[in-house]
Amino acid sequence: MSNKNLGTLLIVSGPSGSGKTTLCRRAEAEGLATYSISCTTRTPRAGEIDGKDYYFLTQKVFDARASSGDFLEHACVHGHCYGTLRSEVTRHLEQGKNVVMDIDVQGAASIRACPDPIIRRAYADVYIYLARTEVEARLRGRSTDSEEIIQLRLHNASLEDARRSEYQFILPSASREHDYTLFKALLSALSLRSSLRNDEGQLHHIGA
Repeated sequence: MSNKNLGTLLIVSGPSGSGKTTLCRRAEAEGLATYSISCTTRTPRAGEIDGKDYYFLTQKVFDARASSGDFLEHACVHGHCYGTLRSEVTRHLEQGKNVVMDIDVQGAASIRACPDPIIRRAYADVYIYLARTEVEARLRGRSTDSEEIIQLRLHNASLEDARRSEYQFILPSASREHDYTLFKALLSALSLRSSLRNDEGQLHHIGA
């Protein structure tokens, strides 16, 4: 390991429409963090690039990596598998870079229980919370989902909300700018944790 301090691994969860992906992508765009790239067995959509949007794997390769314990978390949804490579995350953390991941409560629970010492030192999580009426308003405002999908997402939101007490931090969602201001402040504060230091506690003060 280098002498650099570890970066923060910030797991971000919340219901559909909470803006968790937007928060992560904006933090990356502003150079505050690296957005973790997941692996998937689904085929690329138009405009998606391997190694930028996802690592596109065959089912055989995905299964082999899962069996080898290469994933921090993985799941199969609607016939496709998704997973986060441990090496992809720890590489950035050991370089002193923050890593942000937007995943569901099940994935967060898996990473929270990870025994890897780097992950445990760097780990933090936040749940983006908003009232059910606001979740519904945002979902309907997107005008992209059928009524059946909206009801399914609302149901899932209720299940996710029931587990928000598992998270270290709760961010009550208001507006995009409000949310991002708090999100950015949280990232900054987390970088000050003593658990991330690799200097054996030797702090150098200006003027000392």
